Amino acid sequence: MDKYRCVICGYIYDPEEGDPSDGIKAGTEFADLPLDYICPVCGAGKDEFLKYE
Repeated sequence: MDKYRCVICGYIYDPEEGDPSDGIKAGTEFADLPLDYICPVCGAGKDEFLKYE
């Protein structure tokens, strides 16, 4: 499972952890997040995330 990093604040979305603060369960791939998903730290949109290597 690929991790994705917010280019605005550096928050890393890890699908193994999900995003419990937004009700995203562990095991949810980034591609499966809703289109209106926002960064829980800075509020940036999903389009502001890049694959983290």
